[in-house]
Amino acid sequence: MLQPVAWRWDATRRRRTVAPTPNTTEPAMLIQILTHTPAWVFALFALLAWMGARQLVAGSTHLLRATAMPVAMVALAIYGVTGAFGRSDAGWLALAGWGLAAAAALAFVARLPLHPAVRYEPASRRFHQPGSWVPLALMMGIFATKYAVGVLLAMHPELAHQGGFATGISTLYGLFSGIFAGRALRLWKLALRRHAATVAA
Repeated sequence: MLQPVAWRWDATRRRRTVAPTPNTTEPAMLIQILTHTPAWVFALFALLAWMGARQLVAGSTHLLRATAMPVAMVALAIYGVTGAFGRSDAGWLALAGWGLAAAAALAFVARLPLHPAVRYEPASRRFHQPGSWVPLALMMGIFATKYAVGVLLAMHPELAHQGGFATGISTLYGLFSGIFAGRALRLWKLALRRHAATVAA
């Protein structure tokens, strides 16, 4: 039997529930979930999709902007962990899972070489990069994880206190965070090398 449908994006936000009828079907349940999703969540999805889609084609990005987006996405991931599990008994497990996964992913990605077409101009402080699907995939991954966890915790609040669930979800958040941070670190390394070469010249 289906549990009451509810929306929960933030663990501290009051839950809104709608009790299903005995003949509730899965499509009807999905409709209930969508109708109880705040409008700003759809706006955030559209913004992330737009930002990610822009990076599917080659272009140039200022150093500050190239840094700001990974920082914002890491912050969103941390918010997802603390918002879902920060006040539960499994909160420390969630933070540990996030931290270990983020550190491992950061260390791995930071060692990978940049695409040969990536260039940096010290004078304008801009990166010229080819199109990539990775940023869009990471953004949608973080958003989808946060949305799914919000719905699950609204329907089954007891999951927030289960160490396995908290650690698994937080580890996934950590992987996303580490990949974003590692990609940004690679760009910063390139920028520092180019600045050093310009000064030396």
